[in-house]
Amino acid sequence: MSVSDETGPAETKSTDRSGPARLAGLLRHLGEAGPGGARLSALAAAAGLPAPTALRLLRALVAEELVDLDPGPKTYRLGLGLFRLAAQAGNPLGLRDLARPALLRLTGALGETVFLLVRSGYDAVCIDRSAGPLPIRSFTGDIGGRVMLGLGQGSLAILAHLPAEEQEAVIRYNLPRIREATSLDEAFLHTEIARTRTLGYCAAASGLIPGMAGLGVPILDAEGRAVAALSVGSTVDRLAGERREAIAGMLRREAAGIAARLNPFDETLRRAGAAMERPAP
Repeated sequence: MSVSDETGPAETKSTDRSGPARLAGLLRHLGEAGPGGARLSALAAAAGLPAPTALRLLRALVAEELVDLDPGPKTYRLGLGLFRLAAQAGNPLGLRDLARPALLRLTGALGETVFLLVRSGYDAVCIDRSAGPLPIRSFTGDIGGRVMLGLGQGSLAILAHLPAEEQEAVIRYNLPRIREATSLDEAFLHTEIARTRTLGYCAAASGLIPGMAGLGVPILDAEGRAVAALSVGSTVDRLAGERREAIAGMLRREAAGIAARLNPFDETLRRAGAAMERPAP
């Protein structure tokens, strides 16, 4: 094999001066620089680019969130946007796709209606539902239904597994809304939050929908924060005694399986606390 044959691919990588090749080179050199990043002069030299050209390309990468600029030391490092793309390539399924088989398994095994709720700021939104044979009523209703955190077993399971400060902020915001719509009070919320954390599931019996009952378990992210919940809705007599404990165990196992496969860059989860910036009433 000739020297040119051996070096051909490497020469193609280093001598290709097209825009995409230059961008790829800068990203590669940033990856080699490590977590501390690198300054413009070092990156330009490593990539064999004039400093103005390197600066123009880096600005474009920063605008796309593929590169971050630390304005203090003026160093560049790989950005979250790049890791988001990598995570999506490695785990393209969103929360609903991940959870769908679990909902079907639970409905098939239990003959009950199962809900997937995701946190949305101060509320929980139903993003999927697997209907059982019995007609039921629930706070969220069908897919797309929204309920304030603290109202219903699924949303209470989420609320109970938020950090303490965030949990209190949600209660302060939602309590006037809950009082306006129901007879529940702050003591009820704190009692059910404590019970849910002890049991690992929520079976709060508010009596707001006569004859109906539910169970909810949180789906936790890598930091142990609830971002979603699985819940079962049924009649009071079907969610009692040993059957209630058995169903709670099944919900917890399915929730743990979903949590283990969560994509941290799933836009559904990234929006979980987005509405917390709203001013409290």
